[in-house]
Amino acid sequence: MTNIPVTTWSLEQTAPTDLLPASAPEGDVRIVRSEVPSPEFSRFLYASVGGDIRWTDRLDWTYGRWEEHLVRPGVETWVAYDRGTPAGYVELEAQDDGVVEIVHFGLIPAFRGRRIGGHLLSYGAARAWDLADRWPGRDRTKRVWLHTCSLDGEHAMDNYQRRGFKLFDTKVEEQAEVAAPGPWPGAYRV
Repeated sequence: MTNIPVTTWSLEQTAPTDLLPASAPEGDVRIVRSEVPSPEFSRFLYASVGGDIRWTDRLDWTYGRWEEHLVRPGVETWVAYDRGTPAGYVELEAQDDGVVEIVHFGLIPAFRGRRIGGHLLSYGAARAWDLADRWPGRDRTKRVWLHTCSLDGEHAMDNYQRRGFKLFDTKVEEQAEVAAPGPWPGAYRV
């Protein structure tokens, strides 16, 4: 197996005023919180959004592992719908001391390039800033952070920076090159 260099960039916002919202796209695009923990739905989103950009770390999670993750206080999934069809999602995870991580964010390939991504990221970051309002006992958010890498979509870094996220760390590591698995086995076979 071949190793490839992968650059990982970590970005943050340290105040709600750092957020530079994108305008809402035209059409019937709604963003709704998935309030009922559903391993099936979350795995569908993860595989569908990340299948072509090598998201593989959760593909072997069991149903129980998904459920355990999703029921944790401060874990939220916000889903963008285009005319009733899931288009992408943002997953938030509250951490200690008022920190919220945007753990996963992205669009299903068919919905990219429609100005939904900037709107979804803006909405997700705003929900990270007001997460404590929905989770009694959580500290007020003081910092929102995320990471992206050179394997992610070509517009990811630009979108994050245009939404007001600032770079705070860069790492380059060798990783085993893996084929993009697609949303399900065989999805990219001709």
